[in-house]
Amino acid sequence: MKAARDIWVVIPAYNEANHLAKVIAGVKRYATNIAVVDDGSSDSTYGVAKRAGVHALRHIVNLGKGAALKTGCDFAVQQGASCIIAIDADGQHDPKDIPRFLDELRNADIVFGYRRFSADMPLILKFGNIFISAAASVLYGLKLRDTQCGYRAFTAAAYKKIRWKSLDYGVESEMIANAGKHNLKYAEVGIKTIYSDKYKGTTVLDGIKIVFNMLLWKLRASGSNGNGV
Repeated sequence: MKAARDIWVVIPAYNEANHLAKVIAGVKRYATNIAVVDDGSSDSTYGVAKRAGVHALRHIVNLGKGAALKTGCDFAVQQGASCIIAIDADGQHDPKDIPRFLDELRNADIVFGYRRFSADMPLILKFGNIFISAAASVLYGLKLRDTQCGYRAFTAAAYKKIRWKSLDYGVESEMIANAGKHNLKYAEVGIKTIYSDKYKGTTVLDGIKIVFNMLLWKLRASGSNGNGV
């Protein structure tokens, strides 16, 4: 689809020294341009990235996943990226799926990964995902099977439209809100998620906050349109 030099993979990482090297090795099979953003880790995450020979960026303090992902995407665009793939650093996403994301991106502005429900998936994640997905459909018209999966791909042009303000795990939902606001064409790719550690991610409180923010973004957008902005 694109020349290899135009494809960038961005990996936000926080205290992922135990998994990062393996993730990078897997990604290198499909992409040469890789940016790892160490989000103020207290372990050797940054050193692992440097030794792997990728573009290693660093936040002095922990700012949150949204901030780290934006730092990486901004860097990729500055380097001339035409498309960006976002993948988590904890080993839950299989780099083998990268070609599938790129294939779907041929006819879409943004591609969302969705985790297939399995016995390994935490129950809280299943119910929370259904709830947030329903909210995304009602508020923004995007019918997604998984709103919180961080495995995504988008064109550089789309990134300029979905670029978010969220610093934390709200980043995934704000992407959706912005994609809906700009009527971006989207696609989905089913992935298998590997739960290698005790579940970490969005909590019940995070889920409530996410839905509240989605509603707030919608109301703000409606207000702006009403004022002719």
